[in-house]
Amino acid sequence: MFTTELCRRGVSINPSFHPASINRYVRNGYAGNRYAGRLIAMASLHGKELILARPLKSGLGLTLRHASSVDTNRFGSFDGEQPRHDDAPTTCQHKAMAALEALDLDLGIASEGSFGPHPAVPMLPVGQEWLTFVDRRDGLVIREQLISHRTNYSSCRGSDPQAIAGWLRQVGFPRHGLMVRPLEAEPAGPGGWLAKGVHDPQQLATLIAEAVRRSPLRQAWLETDMRAHCNPTRRVAIRRLAFRLVRRVASACPSCGAPGWGVVGTIAGLPCSACGLATALVRLEVMGCSVCRYRTERPRRDRRAAADPMHCPYCNP
Repeated sequence: MFTTELCRRGVSINPSFHPASINRYVRNGYAGNRYAGRLIAMASLHGKELILARPLKSGLGLTLRHASSVDTNRFGSFDGEQPRHDDAPTTCQHKAMAALEALDLDLGIASEGSFGPHPAVPMLPVGQEWLTFVDRRDGLVIREQLISHRTNYSSCRGSDPQAIAGWLRQVGFPRHGLMVRPLEAEPAGPGGWLAKGVHDPQQLATLIAEAVRRSPLRQAWLETDMRAHCNPTRRVAIRRLAFRLVRRVASACPSCGAPGWGVVGTIAGLPCSACGLATALVRLEVMGCSVCRYRTERPRRDRRAAADPMHCPYCNP
């Protein structure tokens, strides 16, 4: 009945979503406490369950259960030893499904991250975090992401700790962990790390000396360890994203009432403040539902109405 009414109103329903759930949302409306008292599964080898438990509990009334039997490294690892075969959002969903299946629950959540150079400013490293919330009972998948410029993602070569002391301070060592291996003459393949999660300065000195001894170039290669339990900066980003996801799950679609209402895209074309021509900066945010096809547009969250001329292809070609 209610699904028929939505179709009469011109609302397109996601075919993967159970019609009975649509009917329930429309009939009762969506309440933020829909998930209160339920269990949600998460698989992590790096302590992410400790980061997400409180936001899920305080925001949605969910109790997180750790699926410790799931080896999430099989979906890909930061150290390169296990390649990631799917993109980050897909990998995130696979991990959530593996966790809820391992614990035989209807709800699962997973985290995934990616780090690299900024697409527009290659010298600037950025981190991108994803969280995926899966409701198997209702066929619901809700995703949220965060792009963070606050990251210590970096790499360095050196022959002794004194020579790279400035870099060590820059990446927050010893609070942030490092990975160490010999520098090869050819690009190194996956693995080959002498150690990961290095936090002790004396251990680091020993590892650098060993890497130099093994290296044909007499140099050690060091990278920041981006696994969550070794990287406090990343843990902060995951926590911020957790509260963002909680708000999204608690937000109802204004058309069908389902959870997961939030930003699904952007529209470029913010006008230049000097000449008025469109720039590549975001002008509008597209809000959408995770269940039906309802979409609306809204101004940028920062309410910025014009772009600096430095971003204008006419004023600053």
